[in-house]
Amino acid sequence: MKVLVTVKEVAAVEDEFQIAGTSIDETYLEYDLNEWDDYAVEEAVQLQEAGIADEVVAVTIGPERSEETIRMALAKGADRAVRIWDDALEGADLLDVGAKTAILEKVVEEEDPDLVLSGVQADDDGFGATGVSLADALGYEWAAVVNHLEQDSVESGTASIRRELEGGVEELTDVELPAVLTIQTGINEPRYASLRGIRQAQRKEIAPKTLDDLGLDAAAVENELTLTDMYEPETESDATYFEGGPDEAAGQLADLLREKGVGAQ
Repeated sequence: MKVLVTVKEVAAVEDEFQIAGTSIDETYLEYDLNEWDDYAVEEAVQLQEAGIADEVVAVTIGPERSEETIRMALAKGADRAVRIWDDALEGADLLDVGAKTAILEKVVEEEDPDLVLSGVQADDDGFGATGVSLADALGYEWAAVVNHLEQDSVESGTASIRRELEGGVEELTDVELPAVLTIQTGINEPRYASLRGIRQAQRKEIAPKTLDDLGLDAAAVENELTLTDMYEPETESDATYFEGGPDEAAGQLADLLREKGVGAQ
């Protein structure tokens, strides 16, 4: 059984940063593995450790710089990785869901996994739609926001899962394989990459592929998103700060509560 995990490198900004036009200077950015994808990797590796999955493959869309981040998935137990990048993707501010789906669909067709795991969403764009869109394109069954997977069930060709719905409701359901599951944080406890795992990851394969390698052209991943503005939202707060000692602060609080009609008969 093969499990394919979609992973993404995301950028986090420092506490203090500057915006120039529609971008943030690289000096203020730190790159890391997307949090939701980290849980998806852990779930796949646990399936392998349980003797259910024979191979775990990580796939990402990103420039050469992202290989350092993707090696963290390899260090945690993934067997190999596929990285897709192309000059046609270089100028995009954000890749829309359609473009990601077109690329990942070709990778899945080539790898032919039994199970695809994807994080529910990404820390940067937060679309939360790529996994479900991919399943629709492939004609696979799917379940979104999965917070529990019965590992033993996967061996029989059916994934018994629990997933979150709105209003705090959870659904128990079975999904026939092959399938795409989008993984929620909290489904497991992602491991830290061991020193031994990090060393081994340096010897594992990361296969770079272009759009041409996947049988796609630039038109197939034409981006429909345009970033028009970027700004730091204003902070609004209704908090009132009282200065002085305890007695003075208590008096100010009492005055404020009377003004607000609290305790009035």
